[in-house]
Formats: sequence, C-alpha cells, structure tokens
Amino acid sequence: MKKSSLLTLVFYCLLSYGFLFTTTAQSQEAPSPFWSKVRFGGGIGASFSNGFFSATLAPSAIYEVNEQFAVGVGLNGTYSSEKDFYRSTILGGSILTLYNVIPELQLSAEFEELNVSRNYEDRLNLEDDNYWYPALFLGAGFRSNNITFGIRYDVLYDEDQSIYADPWAPFVRVYF
Repeated sequence: MKKSSLLTLVFYCLLSYGFLFTTTAQSQEAPSPFWSKVRFGGGIGASFSNGFFSATLAPSAIYEVNEQFAVGVGLNGTYSSEKDFYRSTILGGSILTLYNVIPELQLSAEFEELNVSRNYEDRLNLEDDNYWYPALFLGAGFRSNNITFGIRYDVLYDEDQSIYADPWAPFVRVYF
C-alpha cells in the first residue's frame, strides 16, 4: 500500500471520529428523543514487533431501543505489514445487535463484512489477494455501566480466508 493511500485511510477514519464527536456534542446541547438513545464507541489498536506493524481504527454507534435491546453499525479500517513479506489493508463495516438478559449479562450478534487486500513482496512468488470476508459473531459478556467484556465466536470462520487466527475472540466494548 502506498503511503498516500495509508494517509487517506487515516484521514477518513479521523474524519469519521470527528463527525461522531461533533454529533455527540451537538446532541448534548439540544437532545432529541432519537439522539438521546444513541451511544458512540469503538476500538483503536496498534501492534508492532521485529518488522511487523498493525494499526486498527473501528468507530461504532448503537441505538438503545429499550433497556434490554440495542442495534448498531460500525466501520473497520486496519493496516498491517511485515518487512520483506507483505502489506495488508482491511476495510469494512458491521451491523450489531445487543441484548441484555439482565443488566450484567449481554448477548450479542454481529455481522461483519471486510474487504481484504494483501500485497506480497515479489521475491516470495506469492499471489496478491483481494477478497471479501464475512464473519458472524455470536457473543456473551459481562456488562458494568457502559463497559462490556466477554468472548465471541465466528460461526462462519474459514481458516484459509479469515483475518482472525481463531474463531474464538475476547472483546471489550465501551459506549458513551
């Protein structure tokens, strides 16, 4: 991936976050019935070691239908590279539902569709990849106020295509 493409991705992700924070600030000034039930959150991450680098930005928003049920959408942007091996860009979105069985126990279902683009170094004789990967996560977590932590399972997991190492994945959700 060219540096200009990476900068464009970062710009759009920051723009999305800026939009979310601006909308939140505006809704606090004059809350409408709809916006008073919208919560914003997401994830951000980075990893690096001996020639490997990965960064993710994943904003999301949910609408609380009632105290037990919420629906939402999310975006995901990830860039990773390993020196002299490959570069990868992953972009996509998700829809999610949350159900609080009791205030402390939250069940979730999330459908995620990601476009995976991997470019391998020429000297390795590997073909570049560009494909769409769907994931359907079913999860359960412990909830305390606006934070939930738990585990989820990808029922559509494909070992050859998935960007995840395992169908089981821990998660932490925070919505404000």
